[in-house]
Amino acid sequence: MKHEKSCGALTFRTEDGARCVLVIRHRHGGHWAFPKGHVEPGETERETAARETLEETGVRVRFADGFRETTRYSPARGVEKDVVYFVAEYDGGELRPQPEEVSEARFASADEAMALLTFDADKRLLALAEAFLAGKEGTA
Repeated sequence: MKHEKSCGALTFRTEDGARCVLVIRHRHGGHWAFPKGHVEPGETERETAARETLEETGVRVRFADGFRETTRYSPARGVEKDVVYFVAEYDGGELRPQPEEVSEARFASADEAMALLTFDADKRLLALAEAFLAGKEGTA
């Protein structure tokens, strides 16, 4: 069994008083998900998540401490893939999809994102991230 590892970020920002999350539509396959990509040699998980988010969407991120979730799936026969996700805050940049990989990128409300996201694992991640952020707000 071949093993792959990627990292990504659930990136949030506030628009008109509402929290929105960054979602992308992949050019190949058309599925909606969160930005992520393969770990490069010598990179930390967070460095990978930040680089991939910037490359795929043009958005810079600042990570929230305390959230790290892993999903596992098989993208092909004989391949097992772990994807480590972090919660991040929008930290600047202009939203522009990477034309080779991403057909659309947008900040969506949680409800809109839940409707757009293709995979149940991503919907579960979003629910966990929303609960994490709600808990942080309750302690602020």
